[in-house]
Amino acid sequence: MQILRVIVERFSLSFGMLCTGLVCAQTFPSKPIRILTSPPGGNPDFTSRIIAQRLTESLGQQVIVDNRVGIVAVEAVSKAPPDGYTLLLYGNPLWLTPLLRKTSYDPVRDFSPITLAVTAPTILVVHPSLPVKTVKDLIVLAKARPAELNYASAATGSVNHLGAELFKAMAGVNLVRINYKGAGPVATALIAGEVQLTFATTGSVAHHLKSGKLRGLAVTSLSRSKLAPDLPTVASTIPGYESVTLNCIFAPSGTPTALLNRLNQEIVRVLNREDVKEKFLNSGAEVVGSSSEQLALMVKSDLAKWGKLIADAGIRED
Repeated sequence: MQILRVIVERFSLSFGMLCTGLVCAQTFPSKPIRILTSPPGGNPDFTSRIIAQRLTESLGQQVIVDNRVGIVAVEAVSKAPPDGYTLLLYGNPLWLTPLLRKTSYDPVRDFSPITLAVTAPTILVVHPSLPVKTVKDLIVLAKARPAELNYASAATGSVNHLGAELFKAMAGVNLVRINYKGAGPVATALIAGEVQLTFATTGSVAHHLKSGKLRGLAVTSLSRSKLAPDLPTVASTIPGYESVTLNCIFAPSGTPTALLNRLNQEIVRVLNREDVKEKFLNSGAEVVGSSSEQLALMVKSDLAKWGKLIADAGIRED
């Protein structure tokens, strides 16, 4: 009888919590929602503002973009109440930074995934003077001239840095890294011939590809991209190669499942609007709008993949 009573009490408690979550989801939101993200001007900020504007219209409550420097946004959301009113929109650095240095948060333990909002591949770009037209050509040349070809990258752990290191590891080539401060200086250095190649965002090199100042070899997504439809994938030469920028939305850990589902439905509905897809495509990104479960699996897979690369290559933050 005592065991039966305990079972009934636990079931009642769980059922009560479920009902509370469902009620919250039905009445949510009853006040403004904040989306914390990185400083103005970058892709996460642009993504946040597009989503915030459309969510404000559909939810009938103001959705505010709150820009923070560095990983301050991440740390703030990790400690915020799990009530659905404080969200985080962030890119790959959310889970890559803890692989490079000690942080106050855990990317899996401290956050509840909502959706992978948009993704953007980089383009493997070379200086026109380099006698290569394909990824295969580049690999052959790099193997013939080990440690003679330089690649440009931004900060340690950036998508073009890790993308190049992944390329080196999977292709079995020795390229030398030259570090620059940001995508602009990277493109400038490549055009000037200071370096031979880089993995660049489409927005930073699209004009230079059209003018012939740079040559694009391939995109770094697993499948061909609408952002560069004429280019093959690196994966068509190096099976399994993938290195893309991801902008994802999270809530604090412990947020009720019913609220996460509601937020996912509302945000994915916004992302699937044709005008929203077009805005992102024009800015160099493609809409995904994944489920919470898909994002959770993607983060764990990414941690394993990049964690091994970073450990094997001995990469540490500058």
